[in-house]
Amino acid sequence: MVETPSVMIPLGTQAPDFYLPDTISGKTSSLDELKSDRVTVIMFICNHCPYVKHILTELVELANDYIQKGTAFIAISSNDVNNYPDDSPEKMKELAERLEFPFPYLYDETQEVARAYNAACTPDFYIFDGWMKLAYRGQFDDSRPNSGIPVTGQDIRSALERVLAGEPVDQHQKPSMGCNIKWKNG
Repeated sequence: MVETPSVMIPLGTQAPDFYLPDTISGKTSSLDELKSDRVTVIMFICNHCPYVKHILTELVELANDYIQKGTAFIAISSNDVNNYPDDSPEKMKELAERLEFPFPYLYDETQEVARAYNAACTPDFYIFDGWMKLAYRGQFDDSRPNSGIPVTGQDIRSALERVLAGEPVDQHQKPSMGCNIKWKNG
């Protein structure tokens, strides 16, 4: 595991489109089909990363809270499953069902979507407004595995509240920190 920060792409960046299979439903969907006209959270996660495991329960709770307010959540795993079989689509579906993900868990087999978003780590969070312009990119909160800091989702919650209220998000945003995306060789 290599601790890797997210790449802080410019705020206002337009969300790259994609068309990916959902490991839960088996249906392939585009960003246009899954997004919200209010706010959309796109997050790169995986099954095996301890940083993701550390926040998953709170992430599901946060998503359940904000889906009620018109927010769309989309989880994507882009890891190389040949070298990281715990991140396979079958295992993704098992995890999503066990934790009752209220959002799709998409599989980016070609890793093209992770590259389009400049995703670097898991978890990596992007919040887009109703025009699919980037309003926030960065950490879930200050908690990390073994840090002793409670997992609250404070940074994501604050950004979501601002976007939902039609207000600008504070531009001082902390990068997420996690395991590097497991890129395929060649």
